[in-house]
Amino acid sequence: MITLGPIKRRVLYVTLFEIFAVMLTTFILVVLSGSDTEQSLKLAVIIAITAVIWNFVYNTFFEYWERRNQIKTRTFKIRSVHAICFEGGLTLVCLPLYMFWYGVGIWTALTMEVSLTISFVVYIFIFTLLFDKVFTPPYQAAMTTKAP
Repeated sequence: MITLGPIKRRVLYVTLFEIFAVMLTTFILVVLSGSDTEQSLKLAVIIAITAVIWNFVYNTFFEYWERRNQIKTRTFKIRSVHAICFEGGLTLVCLPLYMFWYGVGIWTALTMEVSLTISFVVYIFIFTLLFDKVFTPPYQAAMTTKAP
């Protein structure tokens, strides 16, 4: 296992996550749209950039809301609302992109979005699991190196 400092670990996580996410998104969009890889790759990059920006903006406002409402613990309910609202906002941005990019209707665009969302739930779980196995979080490394 490799242990990195928190900032290096986060940068590596985001970098690797987005590289593989673009590859996965490209593949799914090629299959669903019937378009060529180049066209879908361009849209996958646009979606990845959009998702990163949306993630930053959304979490900034969400954390502000938490502070303002003095939320001390992210319960299952709060985490669920957070995830649903995040995906809902991203969907509102992505649907028009699919419709414009591929010249498809709302239902086809919605099928693309739902397919990507379901795929990403599985992808996030597997990616994070593997990443944590290779790149140990710093606090876990410290716990395993302490003498009993």
